[in-house]
Amino acid sequence: MRTQVGIIGAGPAGLLLGALLSKAGIDNTIVERQSGEYVLSRIRAGILEQTTVDALISAGVGERLLKEGIPHEHLSLSFAGQLHTIDLPKLTGGKTVTAYGQTEVTKDLMDHRLAAGRQTVYEAKDVSLHDLTTAKPRIRFTKDGTEHEIECDFIAGCDGFHGVSRQSIPKEKLQEFSREYPFGWVGVLADVPPVSPHAVIYGNSPDGFSLCSMRSMTRSRYYVQCPITDKVEDWSDARFWDVLRSRLPAETANAIITGPSIEKSIAPLRSYVSEPMRWGQLFLAGDAAHIVPPTGAKGLNLAASDVSMLAQAFAQHYAEKSNEGIDGYSARALRKIWRVERFSWWLTSLMHRFPDTEGFGQRVQEAELDYLMNSVAAQTTLAENYVGLAG
Repeated sequence: MRTQVGIIGAGPAGLLLGALLSKAGIDNTIVERQSGEYVLSRIRAGILEQTTVDALISAGVGERLLKEGIPHEHLSLSFAGQLHTIDLPKLTGGKTVTAYGQTEVTKDLMDHRLAAGRQTVYEAKDVSLHDLTTAKPRIRFTKDGTEHEIECDFIAGCDGFHGVSRQSIPKEKLQEFSREYPFGWVGVLADVPPVSPHAVIYGNSPDGFSLCSMRSMTRSRYYVQCPITDKVEDWSDARFWDVLRSRLPAETANAIITGPSIEKSIAPLRSYVSEPMRWGQLFLAGDAAHIVPPTGAKGLNLAASDVSMLAQAFAQHYAEKSNEGIDGYSARALRKIWRVERFSWWLTSLMHRFPDTEGFGQRVQEAELDYLMNSVAAQTTLAENYVGLAG
């Protein structure tokens, strides 16, 4: 087989890259080790920056998003028993974010790819990358017991943190930076109306962090900070709802509508960046190159930023015979990635209780929250980062 761009991974990053390349007339094939049903079942992000919305619209997959996505014009912070709200459009020149689940984004992208007749190979086993520093890199895999090979001009690694793409770069050529956080998040998805239908609520309490978000007007996503050693079975629905309400102001807590969880999980928090994002004809994007803690909802949005840059670079290569975009991709992407990593780390540090957040540390955290809510400049910085920085 032969294609111009081989894409490893059929998550939102790989699918969005495929859609943008197809719009530019660039042939592409996606290789995914899981089934399509498995990919679609992953329940993750749900808040889209304006630049991500724009990228999806540009790729031709924005119709349902524009109809069903719920704009958020505010961001709320809960601490010291009170709820404080930040007006996002007022501070960012009219920008907002949109609540629309990653599952819905993935479905829209899958439907678009199927309608376009582009090839996606699901359940590809033993995927391996070869000849990455030559003009003809290759993807090998096994499908239904038969070995296959795809010859490409370029390979885009969009296969996540544990995928084969980054692992195909020699270890001595990579610099890796990471930070592990000493806690996790218990997350619950429930078919109940959101307590805050037009703003995400980030909560800081003496007992830890909480987050109230949503996927639709009838489906809510809630989180609470927990010890990293906790297991899902430690958290009954009743315990989760009790802890969530205990970490919010009384008025907000009393307004929460509870219900049985339809999904419950515990996620560790980490920050991670791998440099560079290019090795020969292999280009990394999304979680293959970086991880951000979910505080701030940047994971999917940062992946969308990567693939938007990468699609522009490939389009410039084929249409203008210029390699300026692909040669500058890694440096340009990393500049934004580190700014987003900084914001996610800062917001995580501001809203969570760390093992050493006692005494002086706790007072400093409280002082920073107080300063934030009384400084237009500080709120503007938060709002600009939250709605999304330019590339």
